[in-house]
Amino acid sequence: MILSDEPLRLICEIFWLGNEVKVRMRPVRVILLVLLFAFFVASGGCERITAPFGRRAKADNDLDRFSVYDRYAPAKIDILPLTELISVTNAERAKIHLYVSLLDAFGSQIKWPGTFRFELYEHVQRSAEPKGKRVAIWPDIDLADPAANNEYWRDFLRAYEFNLPFEQAGGQGYILQVTCLCTSGKRLSSEFTLRHAE
Repeated sequence: MILSDEPLRLICEIFWLGNEVKVRMRPVRVILLVLLFAFFVASGGCERITAPFGRRAKADNDLDRFSVYDRYAPAKIDILPLTELISVTNAERAKIHLYVSLLDAFGSQIKWPGTFRFELYEHVQRSAEPKGKRVAIWPDIDLADPAANNEYWRDFLRAYEFNLPFEQAGGQGYILQVTCLCTSGKRLSSEFTLRHAE
């Protein structure tokens, strides 16, 4: 039997015995083997198969590279003891001078984009839950923009400074709650008991 078809000859060489080619296959098997061989040849393009994997590998490398910075993301809010409630004078309204630090997992003060929310509650003395009724809430301050972030940042303190106007009612104490909504979706919160400055 003379084989003139190149793919069929390659398949038959698999069954090489000694110096001659012995083909002991039925025509259906030959056709199936030829079709199988043609399928492997047609789908053998490497670039089409490996390109998506290459792009996925690059994306994974980018994620791995940026995941290093996750360890330096804010983990805690610290309200500095410099924070004070300034009482009403004849010329000015009462206001709260507030200094807030964001701390990473290592306890270092950092600068980070996010949105700050401030709420003020009555301080209930001699109670298991000292945070009483909410008396004030201020509009959120968005520090995702670098210019706005720099406006509130005090580098010598490694903290943000906020001045919150406040309608004071009597001489009672208050609890200030500060919440930071980080750009990563993390929500950090801290509370501080305010006493009147003398």
